[in-house]
Amino acid sequence: MHRCAPQALLLDLDGVLYHGDRLLPGALELLAAIAHRPHLFVTNNPVRSPQEVAQHLQGLGLPRPDPEHILTSAQATARWLDRTKPGFRYFAVGAAGLHQELERVGTPDTRAADFVVVGEGPGLDYEQLTIGINLILGHGARLVATNPDSTVDAVRDGRHLVLPGGGALVAPFAAATGVTPTVIGKPEPLLYQMALERLGCGAGECLMIGDRPDTDIAGAARLGMWTALVRTGRFAPGAPWPDNLPRPDWDVESLADLTTALRGRWPGWL
Repeated sequence: MHRCAPQALLLDLDGVLYHGDRLLPGALELLAAIAHRPHLFVTNNPVRSPQEVAQHLQGLGLPRPDPEHILTSAQATARWLDRTKPGFRYFAVGAAGLHQELERVGTPDTRAADFVVVGEGPGLDYEQLTIGINLILGHGARLVATNPDSTVDAVRDGRHLVLPGGGALVAPFAAATGVTPTVIGKPEPLLYQMALERLGCGAGECLMIGDRPDTDIAGAARLGMWTALVRTGRFAPGAPWPDNLPRPDWDVESLADLTTALRGRWPGWL
């Protein structure tokens, strides 16, 4: 299937490099090993800006990446909207990271928006839902979701919590209007395609490292990328592989195991 070693890498963040404010074992070593290769951090999380993501990584003890090496689903959504309809008007529900990206290229509008955009974070209430539904049904606005994740993991005050993800938050709009949203984040191809474009390489020349079979691995595999699953997120060691999803090229329990496997496959590559 793959004819040569990949030239670049994509890495998911939460569940791969860290959990909340806890750095995962092997993260620093892996990043040091791939520092000489083109790589990009890609995340379905639209809540933080790339600058905030970079600051968070630095606070965990990792080298602070250039924000240009970080691609969030909020960024990808804003870029797709701008390419689809330059000068677009929008109504958005979600955290500050999404609004910041949309404001760079579009104009907020609660009366004549071209797009209703739903991300993650606080903001969805009865009034917001009412505005979005009427923009879709009465004005013909397109429904867009930053990502399809039904839930996301979070750590607050030392407690692990499961929060509603983009897929859960866009669901009321879809149910009320009968409209299927356009989804930007993994496993859909748009975020991956923008990442590959930024890296300047083809899908077959890139390795995706992630912790979720249904998003990270499934989307990358469908595009023809190399794939590596680390069982450091919610998909735990020993969990059976879902029958309906493509298997990764590597399925390992830790980042240290992945680093060892890659060095064994291509001596001198790392």
